[in-house]
Amino acid sequence: MPKKNPILIILSASKAFLFFLVLIVLTQCKGTGLPKGDPDNGGLFLPGNFEAVVVADSIGGARHLAVNDNGDIYVKLRSAYPDGGNVALRDEDNDGKADIIKKFSVYVDSFGYGTAMRIHDGYLYYSSSNDVFRCKLRPGKLLPDTNAELILTDDFSHDPHGFNHTAKPITFDDKGNMYVPFGSPSDVCQVFDRIPESPGQNPCPQLEEHAGIWMFDPNKKNQTIKDGKRFATGIRSAVAIAWNPSDKNLYIVQHGRDDLHRTWPEKYTKWQSALLPAEEFLRIKEGADVGWPYYYYDQMQGKKLLNPEYGGDGKKEGNGSKYEQPLIGFPAHWAPNDLLFYTGDQFPEHYKNGAFIAFHGSTIRAPYSQSGYFVGFVPFKDGKPSGQWEVFADGFAGMDTIVNTTDAECRPMGLAQGPDGSLYISDSRKGKIWRIMYKGDKTKFGAAQLAIMEQRKMSAHIRTPDEVADNLEKGVVVGGEKIYKTYCVACHLIDGKGDGSRFPPLDSSEYVLGDKNRLINILLNGMQQQITVKGKQYNNIMPSHRFLSDKDLALVLVYVRQNFGNTASEVTAEEVTDLRNKAVVKKR
Repeated sequence: MPKKNPILIILSASKAFLFFLVLIVLTQCKGTGLPKGDPDNGGLFLPGNFEAVVVADSIGGARHLAVNDNGDIYVKLRSAYPDGGNVALRDEDNDGKADIIKKFSVYVDSFGYGTAMRIHDGYLYYSSSNDVFRCKLRPGKLLPDTNAELILTDDFSHDPHGFNHTAKPITFDDKGNMYVPFGSPSDVCQVFDRIPESPGQNPCPQLEEHAGIWMFDPNKKNQTIKDGKRFATGIRSAVAIAWNPSDKNLYIVQHGRDDLHRTWPEKYTKWQSALLPAEEFLRIKEGADVGWPYYYYDQMQGKKLLNPEYGGDGKKEGNGSKYEQPLIGFPAHWAPNDLLFYTGDQFPEHYKNGAFIAFHGSTIRAPYSQSGYFVGFVPFKDGKPSGQWEVFADGFAGMDTIVNTTDAECRPMGLAQGPDGSLYISDSRKGKIWRIMYKGDKTKFGAAQLAIMEQRKMSAHIRTPDEVADNLEKGVVVGGEKIYKTYCVACHLIDGKGDGSRFPPLDSSEYVLGDKNRLINILLNGMQQQITVKGKQYNNIMPSHRFLSDKDLALVLVYVRQNFGNTASEVTAEEVTDLRNKAVVKKR
């Protein structure tokens, strides 16, 4: 037998050793190709072995987002900007951070409530408050064809019913149909919107072209609501909407009505108003009626109850059981703003086909901590929840007790799934984008990891508050402060700074410090027009407060003009009386 060359033996051994090292590296890294998470997970609390990396920061008020097959990210901004109302992001070196950030698509959005961003059939669909557009995605290119096509338009500027809940989220079914909610233009179809004890209209005329979901052809241009088919009705406001590819059904998480105590203080306490009514997680089949404006869901009693505008008192059920019932009733005012059914393979099996929900966070829970501000998860099996809802990602707000909405550092808004199964989350405050990845052994994920997140439910911004111990109002509140905290705090917040997007600030406001007569008239008559406060535009409806006495109106105006850092002169009851009488004479 011939002798082997010693050099060849050494080379063969070296190759074997190198192969062994490569095998070890690949085994330890599991071949995921996932980037490293940030050391602090971008400020988030996540279940064990999940990591988060901040893809981008401070890109502007981000709403919904979508991720292309190549990993490019597209984000809808709340408002239309001169340089574009959308943002495109690309990570070129796979470190999880966006290397290219570009704005695109210039359009007009009079009400600054853009929301949708979805990819369907090679097109990027997005919306302003009025319209749904689409752009053709170009292979290999970050920016789509910027010659946007107008698919759907909604001219609500002359709508006699008003223009609340104008967001246009969208989703697509497996047959190519596009679904778009048209929100209710009022709170609960009162004769006088949001005026205390104003009765509801029955039948509600707003249901004809509002408060429902319509189905459209996504390829047909220049459609209006008349070109669509009403798919479901009785839905006050649905920003979180998604098609479930597993059971082939449409799902939403509905925003419940506003502050019950403010409009019906004799029937609902501030504690009840903070917790009711539920944000309803619903499966929506064609022809469904969810019950708005006549009914709301009480998650504590587990039933639909008659709204007080229609004779309810917090106990009367009426015909509530005949309407669509929720799969889950979440506590009030959490603002569910996006919904995603997870179909990826990166996460543990526990998350397969389950529902992620982004809770944007409340503004009207005072005198209790504002609530929500986290991403929840609902496990699913056979088209229905298979367990209790969970806290999946928390820490967005940067604090536990949230007194004012503007105190929260971030507010989770949009959800998207990447081609590798990563979960992306957007923030509407600063425009932060997170990518969440799983790095552990999927077979070992279970009760221990979920138990840690279960403890997050005891946080002040998630738990059910104690009616006395968690009341943030200290001492006796009287006079103008009491009136403010009853009727004004829901929109302008305890610190008078508004919510930063829909409701204007009162501190250093030219409307508060300026002409007294203009300010008095706003409270007497309300306001339904866009205004600019401290250089920023606001367009939400300000309801009339004519129901308050002249003395009470004067008290609350003095409070506003002499608090929040303001030092303006007083308003007297006589001044209010004079303007009220002049308005009456003018009408005659």
